[in-house]
Amino acid sequence: MGIGDDAVQVRAQGWRTLAALHGLIESELDRGLAALDLSVVEFTVLDALSRQDGWHMRMQQLARAAALSPSATTRLVTRLEDRGLLTRILCADDRRGIYTELTPSGRALYEKALPVHDRALERALDEAADRPELAPVVDALHGVALPTLPSSVR
Repeated sequence: MGIGDDAVQVRAQGWRTLAALHGLIESELDRGLAALDLSVVEFTVLDALSRQDGWHMRMQQLARAAALSPSATTRLVTRLEDRGLLTRILCADDRRGIYTELTPSGRALYEKALPVHDRALERALDEAADRPELAPVVDALHGVALPTLPSSVR
């Protein structure tokens, strides 16, 4: 095996490790959020919307924030809208644009889900830190500087 092959193998192993950590975290989040009848991706949408000034986003921004295709985002927003958690608003200056915004019920559910999410994430990272193959990635995550959030989001 040449040097180039070794580099590919190192990156592949790094990716597999990251994927394993992601799977562990997502499983723990799924278990925690299920009690509130929320999936991880639904929580991600509520979280993204809660961080917006005025608490709304264009659909394509929401798709990027949730790492979903536009059609998957539309289906998800429709489901959350049917549950009374989101609403869609036509953009006043661009009739093709649609904003998505949290309803008061969506905001309340998000506020209830946030500590559940955070505890589940903490449990998953604690478990991962005890696994030798995942511990270096967890250590790296703890070293990542978090952006300063506006006081309205804290």
